[in-house]
Amino acid sequence: MSRLSLRLRLALAGFAAIAAALVLAWFGLVWLFERNAYRALADDLEGYVLQIIGGLEFDPQGAPLLPKPLVDPRFQTPLSGLYWQVTGPTVLRSRSLWDQTLALPKDDPGAGETHVHEIAGPGGRVLLASERRIQRPGGSGVRVVVASDLTRLKAARDAFAADLAPSLTLLGVALAAAAWLQLTIGLRPLLRLRREAAAIASGDRARLSNDAPAEVLPLVRELNALLDQRDAEMERARGRAADLAHGLKTPLAAIAGEARRLREEGRSDVADSIDASGETMRRHVERELARARAGSAGRLRGAPAAPVFDVVESLFRILRRTDRGESLMLVNDAPRLASAPFERGDLTEALGNILDNAVRYAGATVRVTCEGGARTTAIAVEDDGPGLEPGGETTVRQRGGRLDESGGAGLGLALTQDILEAYRWRMDFSRSSLGGLKVRLAAIAEAPGPGSRHLEEQAAQSVSRRSGSRG
Repeated sequence: MSRLSLRLRLALAGFAAIAAALVLAWFGLVWLFERNAYRALADDLEGYVLQIIGGLEFDPQGAPLLPKPLVDPRFQTPLSGLYWQVTGPTVLRSRSLWDQTLALPKDDPGAGETHVHEIAGPGGRVLLASERRIQRPGGSGVRVVVASDLTRLKAARDAFAADLAPSLTLLGVALAAAAWLQLTIGLRPLLRLRREAAAIASGDRARLSNDAPAEVLPLVRELNALLDQRDAEMERARGRAADLAHGLKTPLAAIAGEARRLREEGRSDVADSIDASGETMRRHVERELARARAGSAGRLRGAPAAPVFDVVESLFRILRRTDRGESLMLVNDAPRLASAPFERGDLTEALGNILDNAVRYAGATVRVTCEGGARTTAIAVEDDGPGLEPGGETTVRQRGGRLDESGGAGLGLALTQDILEAYRWRMDFSRSSLGGLKVRLAAIAEAPGPGSRHLEEQAAQSVSRRSGSRG
């Protein structure tokens, strides 16, 4: 129950309350109907009693007589369920009683009082009896009783209950629908807050909106305060990483100088070992700095996107100054208005590592293209080099992710991979239409293309094999 949504929990509680209220209402209304029908029947019986008393006469001996019987035909029908009886020195009774006599309880109503009883009648049925006692001056008292079978009242009650059940059921459905609508409207602000929280997690916004109901506004403020604290901690962590890198520069430079001195002394084996250790330390520091920066990328995705064309052009300008880059055709086919949801520095580093590899292995051409129009969803870097050997992607990814086991190979790819993961992008490898390798950066929400699934088949057609340590 604790894992159910708030809407469902409130709905179940509301539906249960509605059902319980309607059941109680059903019992209550049936009881009220029976009670009022009982009173109405008692009033009718009292009317008959007064009619009998109004027409009652006495003979010289004081015996009661009723010269004009009541006109209701049920009094003339044997065992009809409606009976009258006058008890005095003698007993008068309606024809409907046939040869039976009503057994009256021991009671002594006062003059002008009407008493109502439930008594046993013919056939063992329960009767509702209305009774009055009259007293003749100088004579004995007379008890006048009119009784009716309660079976008809109970049948009317049951019919009313049966008719009431569907009506209350329809009312319950209407109330349940109204309760669900009320919950939907009432919880809409919470749904908006949930969407805002998801947007914060995806980097589309920085804080929750303060335009919230008074009941949840304190929670919103507390969450925003926690986000502020998280950002401050992240900034401090990045600062500490930068301080660490700066503090290691001097010791690393000293180690490099010591290696040179040893090499000049002819101890090249020791110098090479020191250089390798120093390079490993430097690369670890660089990678951790990249991770520290990429760790805050999620909260920066709400910032203005980086212009892809400008970033590629700035990288091409640098690469054209290199020995390999000046001899290649570097083609920037990215739309001028295209932008990617990256901080510019992160996009520059990610593309820079990939373009550096492409220039290193290309034969004559390196090309950059974009997908998705102005809001870029994928960036592709292609070259006309030899491409990857079968299974080469696995090797490249392993080496990029396990620098400590693979020397210096794959560091650029590792840094690129860290940046892409922070922005929820991925990197796919496939065969380029230029004949070499195509590295495609795309948002994770996009389904993987067939090129990345059939990498080995395409790579098997490579003109020549390239080292698996590319990157």
